[in-house]
Amino acid sequence: MNAEFMQAFEQLGREKGIAPEVLFDAIEAALISAYKRNFSSAQNVRVALDRETGEIHVYARKSVVEEVTDPRLEISLAEAKEIDPRYILEDVVELEVTPKNFGRIAAQTAKQVVVQRIREAERGIIYEEYSNRESDIVTGIVQRIEAKNVFVDLGKAEAILQPSEQIPGEVYRHSDRIKTYIIEVKKTTKGPQILVSRTHPGLLKRLFELEVPEIHDGVVEIKSVAREPGLRSKIAVHSRDENVDPVGACVGHKGMRVQTIVNELKGEKIDIVKWNADPAKYIANALSPAKVVAVDVNETEKASRVVVPDYQLSLAIGKEGQNARLAAKLTGWKIDIKSESQVQTAPL
Repeated sequence: MNAEFMQAFEQLGREKGIAPEVLFDAIEAALISAYKRNFSSAQNVRVALDRETGEIHVYARKSVVEEVTDPRLEISLAEAKEIDPRYILEDVVELEVTPKNFGRIAAQTAKQVVVQRIREAERGIIYEEYSNRESDIVTGIVQRIEAKNVFVDLGKAEAILQPSEQIPGEVYRHSDRIKTYIIEVKKTTKGPQILVSRTHPGLLKRLFELEVPEIHDGVVEIKSVAREPGLRSKIAVHSRDENVDPVGACVGHKGMRVQTIVNELKGEKIDIVKWNADPAKYIANALSPAKVVAVDVNETEKASRVVVPDYQLSLAIGKEGQNARLAAKLTGWKIDIKSESQVQTAPL
């Protein structure tokens, strides 16, 4: 290898964020393997690569012993002293064994090492970038679907949307642009594996942060999120500024902000409710759109009994108990819903 060759390696390494010394050390290690493979050598060898000129020298390393049992690894004390009288037992003698045609093999090996190291470095950079973005939202394009797994192109990397993380009933087509939530980034031998979700409650939270400036700026805070993906969600919000209505900020003018999120989630209904430090008021808000007459809370068991007008009972419970279930998830309280007539016959 000539000096220009070496400079090209060094420049390429810098461009890809690899320290030149790391690159040269890797080349030397690979050249040892190449030497042993191509010259059927079982010797203990060292390869020296001149960083300036690109010259390569291969040295056989032999231990100085009294009596030689393996000439590939050992040299007698008498022979060693012929080379340099200062050698003593257990020293290591290095003898140059560079083959004449080793330059061609070396250049080919070096290229392979550089390509491999650059690939590893690029994978490392991608891993660092996306591992720092766990719990964040990313936009990608559907590339292909294999065994129900959806592969999403994120630009620099590819993410996997597994069946368990897909919204039930949602259809994914090639070239569709979708937003997903990064749940985990794993290091694998083939590079980083990025797992994303369309069902995680964090996706809904991030979508609101994108659409509502008041949330992004910290004026409005998302206190809790409960989702039944593809069907319905509830989100509890609180304003740090009494002049800002948190629900109104999230809904937007003529419902534009929340509608954008509903469209992204393919029609998932979203209830935005006002968080309250008073559990009774919070639970009443969480059961929206149903109107609540009274809430009785048991702090010890974190359970509540809610009274609603008779005509509001089915609305409060929701289809197959969905509204009550989401309200319980949102607040973290057990909720038992009764109508006014039920309470009259069996009072609290």
